[in-house]
Parts: sequence; C-alpha cells; structure tokens
Amino acid sequence: MSPRAPDADVPPGLLLVDKAGGMTSHDVVARARRVLSVRKVGHAGTLDPMATGLLVLGVGAATRLLGYVGGHDKTYEATIRLGQTTVTDDREGEVLATTSAAHLDDVAIRAALAAQTGPLQQVPSSVSAVKVEGRRSYDRVRAGEAVELAPRSVTVHRLDVYRVERPTPELVDVTVTVSCTAGTYIRAIARDAGAALGVGGHLTVLRRTASGPFSVERAAPVEEAGAALAAGGGEGFLPLTQAATTVFPTRTVTAEESRALGYGQRVPATGAAGLHAAVDPEGRLVALLEDAGTTARVAVGFPPA
Repeated sequence: MSPRAPDADVPPGLLLVDKAGGMTSHDVVARARRVLSVRKVGHAGTLDPMATGLLVLGVGAATRLLGYVGGHDKTYEATIRLGQTTVTDDREGEVLATTSAAHLDDVAIRAALAAQTGPLQQVPSSVSAVKVEGRRSYDRVRAGEAVELAPRSVTVHRLDVYRVERPTPELVDVTVTVSCTAGTYIRAIARDAGAALGVGGHLTVLRRTASGPFSVERAAPVEEAGAALAAGGGEGFLPLTQAATTVFPTRTVTAEESRALGYGQRVPATGAAGLHAAVDPEGRLVALLEDAGTTARVAVGFPPA
C-alpha cells in the first residue's frame, strides 16, 4: 500500500464526477477522500441517491470555488411516471396511491408539463435536504414528524418532452429534458404535473447532464477522476486555474499586482461587473476579484501552495 500523501501534495482542482445511482453525494465525497488520501474535499450541490450524472467536487483550495459553482443553472434528463404518487415523489418511496392515467392523451400531458415552466413557486418534497429549524426535512419525516415546507422561487427555463410511453394500460412514462435554476426539484415537477392531471406523478429516472459551464460529457467515475487529479491531468479533472477561468472571466495581472493581491491590497478596477479570475504571468490563480468603485478587491484569495 502506498503511503498517505499530505493534502499539500495533491494539486487543487475540480473533479467532474459522473455519479452512479445508489450513492449519496456524501458517499462520493468520502470515496474521493479515500482515493486521494486527502481530507479537504467538498461538493457543489447534492444529487439524490437515485440520481446519476454530474457532481462537481472541489479538492484542496478549489473548495473555495464551490459556493460560486453550485449556484449555476442545471440541466437534467428525467422520466416522469403519471398515475402513481409516492411518499418521496420518486421511485424510491412507498407508493401512496395509484390512479389510472389511461384517459390522458399526449396533448393534455404536454400542456400540464408546459405549465411547469417559467417562474414557479415550488414546494420541495418533504423528504428533501431542506433544513427546518436546523434539521434536514427528511430526518424530521423519518422521525415521524409532519413537515410542510414553504414554497421557493425557482425558474424552469425549458422543459422538452421527448417521448410519451405507456408501460401498462394504467401508467404513462414521459421522458423530458429540464433546464432550470439551482434549487429546482425535478421531483416536484413530476408531483405537481401529476396532481394537475388528477392522477399523481413521481420521478423514475433522473440524470444531471450539466451544471453551469460543466458537462457530464467531461466527467468520469469518482475513482477515475481522482486518479486523473493525482496524475496531474485527465478526464474528470480541471486544475484550479482552468476551473476558475471556466466559470469566471479572466483578468491577467502583473507580478506586482499579484504580490499586492496576496497581501489583500486592491488593484485598479476590472471595469466590468461580477467576479473575475485574476491570473498571474505564470498562469497561477491569485484571487477572485470584484470591483468596488475605482478599485478591485479580493473576494477570495488563493495563496501560493
């Protein structure tokens, strides 16, 4: 067995993981820690255990990017089953009711799903990771408490229906692609569309294909992504500077400005709104900068390793 490497020996960066079904996001983080023998690993937004697809992890100093990466829009591929409701609004929960969807035609189904686009006030599933007075909603439900969550403002930019199938005479499966803001529950779309149609609905398949500028096409299983990081390059790994400049506009700074930023000092303004990735002449990420009047201040610093 190879000796454990200290965190400092592992290059910081983002892992683009193609999560397998049946794993929690915490499971993926724990596995990355074991693969890399590091402690400082985090994720940019959870995926349900049932779900597969893109999960963005940060390693080392790259964990400082995660708060900014997680807020981007997401894209999902999903299958909605009409005719059944479940306690979790997905296939992993106990079936609460079955109502025949045999009478529904494609026009009605598409109309109900079209109504789930645009700005929405969406109530998350009670079996979700939303915190209620400091405890996860799903923990309260499992403890036997009745939980009613407040609606949240989300936006579904696009919901495309690709296929409508009838696995049994009583059920309808609808395959969709959803583009939405962070915090949108695809399970809730299935539940609410089913409720509007009077037959109930839940999610049977969910796969995240994109998060902001990152795509599952560049992702890899967590072990392979971790091996790519350890090797300094490969599928599923983005070094720190590349990760930051993928998310933010780049501002090249001089060596003198780099030193000033390292001391928390300000430099001339970028002249554009929003965060910028400050990169020194050697290609090292120095900081995320944000204009404050005529100067730019350090929002997040990245000291030399």
